[in-house]
Amino acid sequence: MENVHDNVAYTKAQQLIEWRRYKEALKEAEQLLSEEPENPDVFALISQIHLLMDEYDKALYWSNQALTREPEHELAWFVRVGIFYDTNQDRKCKEAIQEALRIDPYEPHYYFLQAHLYNKVDRPNNAKTALSQALELRPESPVYLALLSYTEALLKNYEDSAGVEKLALKYNTELPQVFLYLGWAAGERGEYKLKETYMRNAVRLNPDSKVYQEEFLEALQHNEVLFKVFLWPGKFVRKMKTWQILLTWVVAVLLFKPLLILFLVLYVLSHWVTKAIVHVKVFGWRRRGI
Repeated sequence: MENVHDNVAYTKAQQLIEWRRYKEALKEAEQLLSEEPENPDVFALISQIHLLMDEYDKALYWSNQALTREPEHELAWFVRVGIFYDTNQDRKCKEAIQEALRIDPYEPHYYFLQAHLYNKVDRPNNAKTALSQALELRPESPVYLALLSYTEALLKNYEDSAGVEKLALKYNTELPQVFLYLGWAAGERGEYKLKETYMRNAVRLNPDSKVYQEEFLEALQHNEVLFKVFLWPGKFVRKMKTWQILLTWVVAVLLFKPLLILFLVLYVLSHWVTKAIVHVKVFGWRRRGI
């Protein structure tokens, strides 16, 4: 067989992937492997399915098999990057992205992941540059726009963040990831009610994700009256430059040390009290499980 992409089983496996019927897709791919035991496309396809099933060790094994036979296989590198990103192996992910971009410089997803990695280490300027490259390649992606909205909020460009937010919503087709990033952006801007709305939509669209559940509960907590009292100074802090925050902190320690300690104690206390209140409101007097 000259081109495995023309194979009916390959096409069927791809269709099953789109329908998120991964176990059935894997069966088709394994059947294809019996017909094409040395074809790197088949190895890459199997690695992709394992990645989508969050079976990272298996995904890495099969992507390695593909790359052993074809070192510049695009799908195998795409999977490899995804494995390292999902398992928080940031250094390996960065290295894999560099190599993947050398092979496929027009894949916007790599710039998107780069932006995530930059935001994780508090480098939003670099993240913005990476997202600009992603959006040059895919300008109407609501996911990229939503992450840009969050990145602009991290840079304290609140008006730009809100502007990009509108664009993301314009193109959004009910993607939970979009609402998650827009929720983060709203939180950075201090718009906690809006954050709650976005997180509610995110968890509605992806109710099984523990990350989304945690973000929704945190959004609810931010709107508890008791906790909002302690978040109120944040409105002013967000408008200050870093040196102004440090100077204010030093002055407060020198002049109001007892009050500052009392504030911190009450803040921690309110955090746990409101967290408990939210838990009872959502789950009642029982353990987790939305």
